Amino acid sequence: MGVKLALMISVATMLYTCQAGSNLYPLILIPGNGGNQLEAKLTSDYKPSSLYCNKWNPVRKDKEGWFRIWFDPSVLLAPFTKCFAERMTLYYHPDLDDFRNAPGVQTRVPHFGSTQSLLYLDPYLKHITAYMAPLVESLEQIGYVNGKTLFGAPYDFRYGLAAEGHPSQVGSKFLQDLKDLIEKASTSNGGKPVILLSHSLGGLFALQLLNRNPSSWRQKYIKHFIALSAPWGGTVEEMLTFASGNSLEVPLVEPLQVREEQRSSESNLWLMPNPKLFGSQKPLVITPNATYSAYDLAQFLSDIGFPQGVYPYKSRILPLTEKLVAPGVPVTCITGSGVSTPETLFYGENGFDEQPEILYGDGDGTVNMLSLLALESLWSNEKNQTLKVIKIPGVSHTLILKNDAALEEIIGEISGINSIAEYYVGYRIK
Repeated sequence: MGVKLALMISVATMLYTCQAGSNLYPLILIPGNGGNQLEAKLTSDYKPSSLYCNKWNPVRKDKEGWFRIWFDPSVLLAPFTKCFAERMTLYYHPDLDDFRNAPGVQTRVPHFGSTQSLLYLDPYLKHITAYMAPLVESLEQIGYVNGKTLFGAPYDFRYGLAAEGHPSQVGSKFLQDLKDLIEKASTSNGGKPVILLSHSLGGLFALQLLNRNPSSWRQKYIKHFIALSAPWGGTVEEMLTFASGNSLEVPLVEPLQVREEQRSSESNLWLMPNPKLFGSQKPLVITPNATYSAYDLAQFLSDIGFPQGVYPYKSRILPLTEKLVAPGVPVTCITGSGVSTPETLFYGENGFDEQPEILYGDGDGTVNMLSLLALESLWSNEKNQTLKVIKIPGVSHTLILKNDAALEEIIGEISGINSIAEYYVGYRIK
């Protein structure tokens, strides 16, 4: 921990020691894509695709057969990567107009309401799978207590949300559970409104929750919304994921082995580049036979060999992304910058089964700067919306949860919100 961050936490701790711990506004953490543990159970309807998958049974199961499917280190072994992928795959059902698990695979999200499943993706490999542990530790040092003033809202990150008029059973249930958690956290803390602190994809869910509830509810229950590394307009990297698969820097994992599973993810469709933000003139993918902008994503999905993704993208996802509505509660965006981020993908004669050549631009290594800063331009004329933007040079998409400079900004923002001094709201770009 850096000296400056340690000093800030020390000062904040002394401040809150002088106050009752309950004076803190309750805070709820909403993780990003892949940012919390998932558990699964296999039923008799599960039909493994290979002998490996038939024989592969995780060692750690509870008495009802539940085991941790994400993250489990066996995914690193090639024969089991395929088994993992088929168990994580979603299927779009046209008759239901919704996504479901693979047959015979049940999943659940452990420890909803707690930070427990957000700290480490594998509690037995804490050093290499730490996620929000450094952030939670910093929050605890300024007085937050898990289950009292600090809460976690994990979810099944494979699922997303759909535009109005389309069902989204899993995603909608998460929004309802999150709403209930907000109200419970507020009630148990003397009616104080809640600070929402999201990372990455969690920011998209949080904004949807706010905009799907009336202004009176937002004003009563939400003190502030802090979004870390939010991909407001999607990412170019997501096109690489759909085209060629993405190992996400997990060692030994072959991208093509997880490509079909990644294509099946409803939330991955949600993270495709937003046409209104990326425009029609900017080439995002270039091949010997075609060039694709954000307005060509339906054709892109078809051309990469995933035509089954076209209808759900056009009917459920695209209308969902058409407008990012200002929620009328204070919003702070904290983001990294100055990290090389995929901006244009070049595919050769061998097609999409090979990884592309990449032209890089500004961003946080995952999300393009255009997407990270989208709210600045979109909400600039919103009279009832306060927005603060903090850019941290050299901090990547996931490092924002661990880096001392980033934690200093996050803790400073939360301390400011909790301070009895008047909180300055405006634009600040660093």
